[in-house]
Amino acid sequence: MCAAMDRRWVGLDGYEVVGAVRGGRQVLRVRRNGWLVADCTSVAEVARHVDLADLCEVIDFPARRRVRAPAAAGTSSHHR
Repeated sequence: MCAAMDRRWVGLDGYEVVGAVRGGRQVLRVRRNGWLVADCTSVAEVARHVDLADLCEVIDFPARRRVRAPAAAGTSSHHR
């Protein structure tokens, strides 16, 4: 799978662009408010549906590890 397939861009008015596979071919799927607008084979084709300057890539950050117990706080002998 291509790295672009894991990427997602969102824009104004509920637009979203994601990588997908249709008929064994990679496409850029344009949706608006969850509804399919088009499966595009090029960025130029995407630009016919949404202004590319309005798109922002969504970056998923790794989840934070849960801390089981808070660390015990102590005082330093230097600050008495």
